[in-house]
Amino acid sequence: MECTVEQNMISCTCTYEGCPRKGKCCECVAYHRAKKQLPGCFFSPEGEASYDRSYRKFVEENL
Repeated sequence: MECTVEQNMISCTCTYEGCPRKGKCCECVAYHRAKKQLPGCFFSPEGEASYDRSYRKFVEENL
């Protein structure tokens, strides 16, 4: 299966308008990893909407 931005956009849950990495999963993961964060797609819809991408928020959501 070929991975394309168009295919990724179908399942991308990022709600941050204007995100230059939307649908570009490799760039998104690398960006958030460098900031010691997780991408929004790792979170519930409510967690993603908070824009808190911290490891702590992820753990709180998944306890």
